[in-house]
Amino acid sequence: MGHAASPDARCGRRGLYQGSSMIGMVDYGVGNVGSLGNALRHLELPFVLSADHDELNRCENLILPGVGAFGPAMERLRSCRLDGFLLEWAASGKPLLGICLGLQLLLSASREHGKHTGLGLIPGQVRKIRGAPREVHMGWNKVIPRHDNHLVPRPGYAYFVHSYHCVPDDPTVVIADTSYGGPLAAAIRKDNVLGVQFHPEKSQEYGLDILRRFANGKF
Repeated sequence: MGHAASPDARCGRRGLYQGSSMIGMVDYGVGNVGSLGNALRHLELPFVLSADHDELNRCENLILPGVGAFGPAMERLRSCRLDGFLLEWAASGKPLLGICLGLQLLLSASREHGKHTGLGLIPGQVRKIRGAPREVHMGWNKVIPRHDNHLVPRPGYAYFVHSYHCVPDDPTVVIADTSYGGPLAAAIRKDNVLGVQFHPEKSQEYGLDILRRFANGKF
């Protein structure tokens, strides 16, 4: 394992390795990278945790984690010059998986504490959850595949923590749902850009299987 600081420490580490760099975990200072790294190690999936473009470009696929609020997270991506990098990555056809807030950042815009522009890789809006007993959807909930797909091929229970949800312009990109005050998108796929609203790294074997499938190109 090697570790060298990036020019801007706020943009995460440059070259925190676990094995050869097959999976790139985007490190922009916003995300549950510790738990996600533990999950990848448990699965014996090699990864690199980095904000360095050259290192990430050597990977076969990318994971964009995220926890917190949409606006500050987008600012971090921009300050780390990762917004344009992610757009170029997606345009190249390489797989990209957003997790929780990381999924929301893939959409066009969010209304969380104002109006904020996202990456726009999945046209749509991020909106506040309405009609639920509590403001935050937190805990275990059932995930139900909307149609046959390889990333989320079967129903199961996953761990959620969010108060905003994704509403894509094209509803057919939603590949799995959950329910909290009404149906919510639990997983989305648009070509090589994918995302899950739940935390697979905290969802025991059900979530680990999804990470394994993404790493193996089964999506």
